[in-house]
Amino acid sequence: MIALILALAVQNDGWVSIFNGKDLTGWKVNEAPEGVKVADGAIVLNGKRAHVFYAGDVKGADFKNFEFKAEVLIKPNSNSGIYFHTKFQPDGWPSQGFEAQVCANGYKDPRKTASLYAVKDLKESPVKEDEWFEYHIKVVGKKVEISLNGKLVNEWTQPDDWTPPKGMDGRKIGSGTFALQVHDPGSTVMYKNIKVKPLD
Repeated sequence: MIALILALAVQNDGWVSIFNGKDLTGWKVNEAPEGVKVADGAIVLNGKRAHVFYAGDVKGADFKNFEFKAEVLIKPNSNSGIYFHTKFQPDGWPSQGFEAQVCANGYKDPRKTASLYAVKDLKESPVKEDEWFEYHIKVVGKKVEISLNGKLVNEWTQPDDWTPPKGMDGRKIGSGTFALQVHDPGSTVMYKNIKVKPLD
């Protein structure tokens, strides 16, 4: 299996698919799995708080320097997020890693899509609801870049004297896996064509 993954990565310029479009093979859902479904080639998130963690074979699900891409669709008044440098936990908001925000302009949270949540926030979403767009996260060393539809919209470099936000001690550069967030029953967000390019 690992040899096959590496061969496919060479063919695709280093990019490896981590979602097969059919089921949640390679992913692990925590506290409320009923809010996570696969339909029409996408992971559909709607329900009580839960997180879907990548737990597959690529890099042993432990990434430090990488590029991550997914196509995302946000329904109106919806919220979600893409965690990186995180690890599985059975409940609660992930305590390790960063959240790349996914949030419609009409949703009550002031931190909108492409925010590096509570670290470097955007007050307005650069993308529209009900339209698929490409979400691209790149991490090299201590630098994080977030691009939407091929345009860089947010970047941040962790300072040497970095102190994480209060109550978010794990929000610092390290390594780990990815997680997709089911935020609340009123939010519906979809993810498809999810892939990663390890850089280290």
